[in-house]
Amino acid sequence: MPRPNGQRGGRTAALMLQGTGSDVGKSLLVAGLARALTRRGYQVRPFKPQNMSNNAAVTPDGGEIGRAQALQARACGV
Repeated sequence: MPRPNGQRGGRTAALMLQGTGSDVGKSLLVAGLARALTRRGYQVRPFKPQNMSNNAAVTPDGGEIGRAQALQARACGV
């Protein structure tokens, strides 16, 4: 992850958030952290390995992603 000053470290930093179950606030917490880190100059890209939702959001290129992931991407400005 590029540092706010533009320098790159040797490795890409990663952060994983886990919760005790469904609907406990993981996605909202990730969106908040993504927005905060983006505002501090970090390049943030959320990743959700499995979408269990039946209601998807449409991407600009016509694809579909889960609504929580769409919120997270919007928080990052992507």
